[in-house]
Amino acid sequence: MIALTSFFALPVLAQSYPSKPIRFIVPFPPGGGTDVIGRLLAQKLTAALGQQFIVDNRVGAAGRLGTEYVAHAAPDGYTLLMTTTTTIITAPALFAKLPYQSPQDFAPIGPIVTGAMVLVVHPSVPARSVKALIALAKQRPGQLNFASTGPGDTNHLAAELFQIRAGVQMVHVPYRGAAPATLSVVMGETGLMFSNIVPVMPPLKSGKVMPLGITSLAPSPMLPEVRPIAEQGLPGFEVENLYALLAPAGTPSDIVRRLAAELRTAVQSPDLKERLQADGSRIVTGTPDELEKTIVAEIAKWSKVIKTAGIQAPY
Repeated sequence: MIALTSFFALPVLAQSYPSKPIRFIVPFPPGGGTDVIGRLLAQKLTAALGQQFIVDNRVGAAGRLGTEYVAHAAPDGYTLLMTTTTTIITAPALFAKLPYQSPQDFAPIGPIVTGAMVLVVHPSVPARSVKALIALAKQRPGQLNFASTGPGDTNHLAAELFQIRAGVQMVHVPYRGAAPATLSVVMGETGLMFSNIVPVMPPLKSGKVMPLGITSLAPSPMLPEVRPIAEQGLPGFEVENLYALLAPAGTPSDIVRRLAAELRTAVQSPDLKERLQADGSRIVTGTPDELEKTIVAEIAKWSKVIKTAGIQAPY
């Protein structure tokens, strides 16, 4: 009888979940890209599962505070993490010590979207293609400078990968956030940067910065005329911000599977798909196992870049 009861325990658990509101941890401030995606997804999952998904912005340490909170939360399916490349991939690659381990401390549920970046230059930089920029950088080693939103941020690492793959040397100029970094290129204080597409669209449209290439393997719907960097002399060059849903490690597998199924349905719904794509995001679906493999592979990739470039954790 005991064995029979245990056999039926997991299906019963799946049928009863969720029985109370679910905390949806977003480790970044309200209004940012992660928060917007998280709130859109929370609305869909609330309707699908019949329990409120309550968005909780636990901000601090560039997203690591909220990530740590979920890593140590009860593995019961009632605390979930809206995560990004920054917190779950590049932070583990950059910091020797973190208050969580990735992916070991988490139960991957599924990917949501990826977001490509665009390489832009100030009009004064005499290059209108990736190949021309590489040639220019080789002619002027250590003279071109590039902006980033901060040391170790994804756009900084994209530039470091670019330098490694292209065999060039440029100067890194870090800023505190996207706005001042973008403005530095617009004003000509720095020559170029890898930028998320949405923040740089106004200066792109006005001609204050020039686009040279997209960091995804396929063109972006927002900039269909801009060719991927991978097609301009750096085959396989790919950098995309991943947004995904995780739970604490040890969360029952049937709950993970149910959440994964509902997540796939949500991101493929016409209204949510249209809203996300309008911001330049590419819808991604996959199983929990596939997401874990992606995280492991990306940590290995960026660990190598960080070691080769000699990047030190900012603090």
